[in-house]
Amino acid sequence: MSIKIVIIGAGEVGYNLSKFLSKEDYDITVVDIDESKCSRIQNTIDANVICGNGASQRILKEIDLSTVDYFLALTPTDEVNLIASKTAKTMGARKVIARLRNTEYSHSNAEVTHEDFDVDYVSYPERAAQKEIESLIRTSSALEVIEFNNSTVTLVGIKLETSSPLIGRSVINVALANPFVQHSLVVVQRNDSSFVPHNNTIYASDDVCYFICKTEDVDSVQKMTGKPNFKVRNIMILGCGKIGRLLSKSLQYDYNVKIIEKNIDKANRYEPSIKNALMLVGDGLDTELLESENINEVDCFISATENEQTNIMASLLVKDYGVKQIIIHISTTSYIKPIRRMGIDAIVSKNISAVNETVKFIQSDQQSIDISRFEDIDIDSIEIVVKENCKFVIKSYGIDDLPESFRLGAIIRKDRVLIPSINSKILPNDKLLIFLKPEYIQKVEDLFQ
Repeated sequence: MSIKIVIIGAGEVGYNLSKFLSKEDYDITVVDIDESKCSRIQNTIDANVICGNGASQRILKEIDLSTVDYFLALTPTDEVNLIASKTAKTMGARKVIARLRNTEYSHSNAEVTHEDFDVDYVSYPERAAQKEIESLIRTSSALEVIEFNNSTVTLVGIKLETSSPLIGRSVINVALANPFVQHSLVVVQRNDSSFVPHNNTIYASDDVCYFICKTEDVDSVQKMTGKPNFKVRNIMILGCGKIGRLLSKSLQYDYNVKIIEKNIDKANRYEPSIKNALMLVGDGLDTELLESENINEVDCFISATENEQTNIMASLLVKDYGVKQIIIHISTTSYIKPIRRMGIDAIVSKNISAVNETVKFIQSDQQSIDISRFEDIDIDSIEIVVKENCKFVIKSYGIDDLPESFRLGAIIRKDRVLIPSINSKILPNDKLLIFLKPEYIQKVEDLFQ
């Protein structure tokens, strides 16, 4: 029986979610009050579309919510999402997911929480984007950083320059030559396509390589690639929107932080909450302003306004000033590849974070494994626990016997993290972190379950 999903809100998050989920053979219904957004869904995605207010009881009664497995409230407005969630749960929806911007609903001392609206899972996209940006700052030479297993394991994406000592060498050769740098190459992005490597894969210039390692070994992995971490001291943030404010409040005590905000009212409103950062009123595209504020001494520039075109232009502008690390926030996922071609590699999107969080919740709820989706690299990761009676374990196969269709990144054995080597063995009750194309998930589950 097909899984039924209702999505309220056909913005960037709702559109991309419905696009992905419809390909997975889910039964999708999308509701939005904007006729142009409804038309976009109708013309491009195999989904039922209802044009109307997703929080309206009259509209929701058109859907038999008692048969709905997942109700996703993804409009830009918290109040709409909460009311829609409460209504849907009352009408019989099995699981409810809500996108919220205001984090006060998650505070332990809050008078009203998301649970009061019968929300099963909450996605905070801006908070997720903030955390991703902070991880990038800590690993300054990386273009992507994702943590697993309570932050004990890290996926770090690094672009190989022509000077990298890895160029022209095989994966196995590099591993044998660096025995004290425990790592596993799990994904390679080359010429706009992604693949799971094998031991004989040859590193090439401009490859974006995704390594799994223990979190404490990230610096060593970066050095191995020829891109050692550098110390970030001076940070400039463009935009005092939600993400900019979250970042400035979090970073102001550990770094020298300057914020540029064009809107004087917004700057005055939020300046008191960021006492240890310098608020500048002005245009981030104004070269005179940038030069007067010593842009050439900035280690990290974060473009985080609510205008994507401004973020792109500002990032290209400061690139010419030699800023070591440029992080850009975008909302439109289709912009990612063109921006990378411009030479800006550290890209964060709150919308991708929201999509990934929601997909992970749904797919993990449906299966006995945890799934994470990486849209930009078209690869999934899964976390799967090896069962006692698993045929693979019974026959005592080792790492070398694994199919080349997937890559084992890490083994979590009780409280230990093991980065697999040639001689590694898989044991019952091991939790495996595996990277693979989505079509191989079922095969891997059959192998270890």
